[in-house]
Amino acid sequence: MKSYRKELWFNIPSRRAYRNITPQVEKCLLESGMQEGLCLVNAMHITASVYINDDENGLLHDYDVWLEALAPHEPLNAYQHNRTGEDNADAHLKRQVMGREVVVAVTSGKLDLGPWEQIFYGEFDGNRKKRVLVKIIGE
Repeated sequence: MKSYRKELWFNIPSRRAYRNITPQVEKCLLESGMQEGLCLVNAMHITASVYINDDENGLLHDYDVWLEALAPHEPLNAYQHNRTGEDNADAHLKRQVMGREVVVAVTSGKLDLGPWEQIFYGEFDGNRKKRVLVKIIGE
């Protein structure tokens, strides 16, 4: 069995955003040379997420509205975590809902995604550099 590891770096210039990272992950798979195995993609920061869903503008907007309703950024004093000098308690909660990582099967050198499925990076506390780990194991 072989393994491949790469870090993808992002610096989202807004507090929240959703980026389709499927092309970057596919590039990693091509670089790895793996034909069969598993591809793990995970956010290496506790205020960001990696998830799979459809790439539709309306859906991305709906996610953002839904998450903000579940864990609104303001008022900042609504969260005990923010009393430590942070202002990102909502980002931690949003990440918990959206998840840390995805695992996708690799079959015949391709990501084995279903119809319309895409891999996304969700940022909930932007304006700084963050990384996503891509780890591929197989042959």
